[in-house]
Amino acid sequence: MTFAKPFSEQTVLITGASRGIGAAIAQRFAAVGMQIVIHYRDSHEAANEIARSCMKQGATVMTVSADIQSHEQILKMKDKLAQMNMIPDIIVNNAGISHYGMLSDVTEEDWDRVMNVNLKGSFLCTQAFMAAMVQQKYGRIINVSSIWGISGASCEVLYSTAKGGLNAFTKALAKELAPSGVTVNAVAPGAVQTDMMAGFQAEELDAITNEIPVGRLASPHEVASLVYFLALPESGYITGQIISPNGGWLT
Repeated sequence: MTFAKPFSEQTVLITGASRGIGAAIAQRFAAVGMQIVIHYRDSHEAANEIARSCMKQGATVMTVSADIQSHEQILKMKDKLAQMNMIPDIIVNNAGISHYGMLSDVTEEDWDRVMNVNLKGSFLCTQAFMAAMVQQKYGRIINVSSIWGISGASCEVLYSTAKGGLNAFTKALAKELAPSGVTVNAVAPGAVQTDMMAGFQAEELDAITNEIPVGRLASPHEVASLVYFLALPESGYITGQIISPNGGWLT
């Protein structure tokens, strides 16, 4: 399907883009000079640093702070983007938090926080912006999930459950929006060199690496390349897919 707006003139919103995978995604889109919205919650200076990096590549960049657990704050973010004529053609629901520990030790507050950030936040952002995509008969929604949303992980029941829910959200919404020219996919990485891995000891990281056939962790930029591919106009026949770049860890 042909969309009137060239890819380089489209707008992409990336949640949780002040660091890690989100920052790498922003930089990948910046390479073609797109309009980029860098969302963050508290990391103001880190978000500005990524914004400056993207602008050096020729991108038009806006940073915006919002708690994605809050419907009210998401709507305020939407108003800000509308005022700047930066309603997204592409949404990358990347913001997420992890949780390690036995399920027997999990509190209700732990459960609510992990579900709200990883799952509810993606729902709220998608719901807020998808109407514009449906109206223009074109759009890309890309959810950043996890390998644990596919296979599950011991001592990561909350995180696995939230990402598994995100995968189901992806598949169901893809069917709902396909007639409107909007694709919905999820990228479910294996182990990636980000702050989420900072809680592991060196011997634990070595054990994980030894289980991965390619023998290393992924870089955030490798994940960003897949997100970028799914956002391209020529990827319009790919929808409802959970694609896991994991180095052969899970096949």
